[in-house]
Amino acid sequence: MTTPLLILLVIVVLALVFDYINGFHDTANAIATSVATRVLTPAQAIAMSALLNVVGALTGTAVAKTISRDIVAPQIAGDLRVVGAALVSAIVWNLFTWWRGLPSSSSHALVFSLVGAGVAAGGWGAIVPKGVNKTLLGLVTSPALGFVVPILLMFLILWLVARHMRPSTVTRVFRPLQVFSAAFMAFSHGGNDAQKTMGIITLALGAYLGRTLDQVPTWVILASATAMGLGTATGGWRIIRTMGFKVVDLKPIDGFVAEMSAATIIEGASRLGIPVSTTHVISSAIMGVGTTKGFKKVKWQVAGRILSAWIFTIPTCIALGWLCGEVARLF
Repeated sequence: MTTPLLILLVIVVLALVFDYINGFHDTANAIATSVATRVLTPAQAIAMSALLNVVGALTGTAVAKTISRDIVAPQIAGDLRVVGAALVSAIVWNLFTWWRGLPSSSSHALVFSLVGAGVAAGGWGAIVPKGVNKTLLGLVTSPALGFVVPILLMFLILWLVARHMRPSTVTRVFRPLQVFSAAFMAFSHGGNDAQKTMGIITLALGAYLGRTLDQVPTWVILASATAMGLGTATGGWRIIRTMGFKVVDLKPIDGFVAEMSAATIIEGASRLGIPVSTTHVISSAIMGVGTTKGFKKVKWQVAGRILSAWIFTIPTCIALGWLCGEVARLF
């Protein structure tokens, strides 16, 4: 087996490991609210989330193309060491934040680890502004929308429907609706997050073949979807506890509004090829729903911990990606 082929195989394995970790790291995105409201048992929620993560991952490749073409210049991304360094950096950060129970962004960990590794290989001129700007646009707008949209949706539902019902009736009506919204959330998560791994593997294949691939190979789509589904099936209970139980006290109507709002935003971003953080969006949506109950109902100290993880992800992963890139260049 030739050395380049061996490196490619290692990168594919690393990418699928990242996807698996992403699955259990971000399980909370899809199921925390439905578990917290007791609409689904943990086992039911994880099984549903794992299945729909796979289905969602099979529905498009726009985000994958952004990752594979528009973050690092092709002549720099053609070095397999850059791709490998980015994956190691993102895996390390994901495991650290999972260990600390912080819902950080796997998406931004990967993108900005790739930026750091690209800088190590070719300086800042190696970075493609188009893709990075698209990612930053998603970073800013998706949490803002995630916070505002559920507030508007909650007031609309309360005005149209819920104000005419008893609290017990509202809970009874929205319990099955929240099952649907949790399923939609899992589907949208798979559609956006699994595509990052597809993009990385496609980037590595292009580097090995010496050309840019116009399409994501079918086996890459299937492998990425399967790895994320398996990761989701293992759960991520540290982050589930933070997201579902420590930010705000949730009822089925709250979970429905948060999940429907977040899933719609994520699905829209996927169709536009924007790599967004599903963690950022659903966290913001939960906080947005919480504020409709009263500002003091949200545990802002916990929200502050989540926000700090958001803030530190970008500079930390750029630095860590750069460090891994420098180490990779020694070989």
